[in-house]
Amino acid sequence: MKKSRLAIVGATGLVGRTVLKVLEEKNLPIYEYVLFASSKSAGKKIKFMNKEYIIQELNDLSFDIGFDYAIFSAGGSTSKKYAPIAASKGCIVVDNSSAFRMDDDVPLVVPEVNPEEIANNHGIIANPNCSTIQAVVALKPLDDKYCIKRIVYSTYQAVSGAGRNGVLDLENGIKNYITNKSYINSSYEENDVINNLNNNDFSYDLKKFDYPIFSNCLPHIDVFLDNGYTKEEEKMINETRKILKKPDLKITATTVRVPVFNCHSESINIEFEKDFEINDLVKTLSEFPGIIVQDDVKDSIYPLATKASDHDEVFVGRIRRDNSVKSGINLWVVADNIRKGAATNAVQIVEKMLK
Repeated sequence: MKKSRLAIVGATGLVGRTVLKVLEEKNLPIYEYVLFASSKSAGKKIKFMNKEYIIQELNDLSFDIGFDYAIFSAGGSTSKKYAPIAASKGCIVVDNSSAFRMDDDVPLVVPEVNPEEIANNHGIIANPNCSTIQAVVALKPLDDKYCIKRIVYSTYQAVSGAGRNGVLDLENGIKNYITNKSYINSSYEENDVINNLNNNDFSYDLKKFDYPIFSNCLPHIDVFLDNGYTKEEEKMINETRKILKKPDLKITATTVRVPVFNCHSESINIEFEKDFEINDLVKTLSEFPGIIVQDDVKDSIYPLATKASDHDEVFVGRIRRDNSVKSGINLWVVADNIRKGAATNAVQIVEKMLK
């Protein structure tokens, strides 16, 4: 590998800080890192690679010194403005936002699934949506072997996917509940507790969600579109088609925010063109890079958000036939949405280019 210069844009955010953590773990042959953020974070100091880095303000001239690569994790508007500037200076940008994902000239890459697309970049490579990334890692080997005909996504997405304010909404909900609900007391009868739970709206100052996320499941991620789907659901549908190179693949999705701090869980129902043997299908999944199969229901072994957190792999379990169709399967797929769903995937793309 040659030594290169790498820019991290959005270094102080939830994903940006995880990018730094993953880079420390991988210790890639980068001879210089430069950390960028908005004006409000400029001047802050971050310890990284056993050194103290000063955050620089991102501006139109930031890429004039010459970078080989940049990882952007600062939101769509920042990417739209600055990624083309970086690319025009000879830098290859790996962008975590949705700004370029559906651009025909921008590869949408998950390294385990379609690494060949990296070479087709024109200066910008898009990182898929977090919920899409973990799904396609599980889908790719099955599509190659059995040819996917239809997909039904149902997601259970952690608040970390909504950024710091999403996490704060859950934290504040828990604090509000503990502080103000004196009925959590052994002197109460069980029915009294249940009635109090059912009659309470757990109101508090919300920073991200339209409703309290504590004690709720919100079937509303991103904005609603005219067709009744949310933008998050459309992202999963369209990105899956692009990554698997199946523009007409039948897919539907329902995405739900749940009161879990980290790691997205997904129920994926798949119908194949070809039939399969269940043992062969499990073997196919277990042999695919980046997948860990956890599927021993007699001992209650299956993927859990608490176990997947801070890991880069995609965990698959609850593997069982869908007997309502000729050739169908149900999967339970869990992954760390901040690591594999964003930071690690971006770093893995840079790692591929360095090699």
